[in-house]
Amino acid sequence: MAVDNTLHNNEYGKTVIANEVVAVIAGLAASEIPGVASMSSGFVDDITSTLGMKSSKRGVKVDLVDDVAKIGISIVVEYGVKIPEVAANIRSNVIEAVENMTGLTVEEVNVYVQGVHLNKEAKISD
Repeated sequence: MAVDNTLHNNEYGKTVIANEVVAVIAGLAASEIPGVASMSSGFVDDITSTLGMKSSKRGVKVDLVDDVAKIGISIVVEYGVKIPEVAANIRSNVIEAVENMTGLTVEEVNVYVQGVHLNKEAKISD
């Protein structure tokens, strides 16, 4: 587990939010957007997935400094979608989810389109 986390103090105690928690929230928020075929963070996670291990933060990188988050999200889009619209919807949904659930300020959400998913339907011809 990474040592990076954010700390909220008040008179009753402290709340520590790990980077992994923010990554899971951001990943789930991004995957809800129509046009996102999958999350993709590259070769290492693809091998992990092939071996049967799952990562709920796949395709998400989070940098936290003093309650300010910078988030990078790598995705594969469905063929035919308008990529700028999908990216804008991801940014909006991720910012809302992370800020509402954690109280952090999201400074930026960078969206990296790693591929296009082609939906190949079987065509039967006579």
